[in-house]
Amino acid sequence: MTAHEATHLVEEGAAAMQLARRPLHAPFDAIVIGGGQAGLSVGYHLAQAGVRFVILEANARIGDSWRQRWDSLRLFTPAKFSGLDGMRFPAPRNYFPSKDEMADYLETYARRFRLPVRTGVRVQRLFRRGANYVVTSDGLELEAAHVIIAMAKYQRPKIPSFAASLSSEINQLHSSAYRNPSQLRSGGVLLVGGGNSGADIALEIARNGHETWLAGRDNGEVPFRAEHFWGRNVLMPLLLAFVFRHVLTVNTPIGRKVRPIVLSKGGPRIRVKARDLAAAGVQRAPRVIGVRDGLPMLEDGRALEVRNVIWASGYQHAFDWIDLPIFDAHGNPRHHCGVVPEQSGLYFVGLPFLYAMSSSMIQGVGRDAKRIVEEVRQRRGVEEAQSMAHGAAVGSAARMR
Repeated sequence: MTAHEATHLVEEGAAAMQLARRPLHAPFDAIVIGGGQAGLSVGYHLAQAGVRFVILEANARIGDSWRQRWDSLRLFTPAKFSGLDGMRFPAPRNYFPSKDEMADYLETYARRFRLPVRTGVRVQRLFRRGANYVVTSDGLELEAAHVIIAMAKYQRPKIPSFAASLSSEINQLHSSAYRNPSQLRSGGVLLVGGGNSGADIALEIARNGHETWLAGRDNGEVPFRAEHFWGRNVLMPLLLAFVFRHVLTVNTPIGRKVRPIVLSKGGPRIRVKARDLAAAGVQRAPRVIGVRDGLPMLEDGRALEVRNVIWASGYQHAFDWIDLPIFDAHGNPRHHCGVVPEQSGLYFVGLPFLYAMSSSMIQGVGRDAKRIVEEVRQRRGVEEAQSMAHGAAVGSAARMR
């Protein structure tokens, strides 16, 4: 980075801080809940549309949701697919960024585009008052006609209830609390969940000398190496930029067939291959279905004698603060491509397969954000036209008197 670029970023950062200090009781057209990549993408497009808005982020610092993940984590996509609209990721195109580099990128992105992010604001309730929505947090109350909930599914760790019956001698962690192998007790480790996170952590632990099992359904893997020539130049762009964005969508027959599978079981592994796990000594195991004699019991009846269990079993939504009738029987928000039909002015961005397989990915969230902001812009236009018509009617009636 040149001295000029560094100075420019400092100036942008100062401007962003001025925006962030804007009084929260000021009138807003829209409130964005969540300041990760989804919320910042929404903010970028709201700013382009000239909408008055604020972004509320629960963490103390932009990017903290990335900083709080395990130490060795690298993105599953290269830098050329890891940038948000308007700003590429500042690294070689085929480089796989670390989680801290991604966090810093998001922070810089917010500064560069002067997005009004208020950190340390955890929303406690969202409800409706007349034509507007009300957001509350620790005595603070904000009101706006539009609310965009820009949050991924990574909210509340999903751990089976029978985990409480495991022996106290077994060290238990959810993958969200795992940082590195120093947290583990000597002895065997069971990873529950065979997705990208589970495979990554299992590989690290096995290479650190622990006997390691990886339990759960195998969702398969992409049939190429993302870091090899054909992978990085042909197959990865084809998968991410075409298949995940244009083929696997809610508007295609194959997308509608794949969507419920992805939502319930997850997608394929991107980087770690089955042969990588085997070479490191990771042993595959069937699903964990309960506890026997204080030990995790597998679907085949075995009870594994391990000293550690890491639950890489995913997350569940934590939308209990939304005081609106928008949820289905499974607790999932009802929406059509992010638009909530029963509640005009309420939207979601960042959820898995919101519109396409790429919806919760960094390289795909911007398209959804742009579309939702266009919905906001059109609705504001209708509201302004109705307000003007009402004002004209009132004025005409007054003159007739």
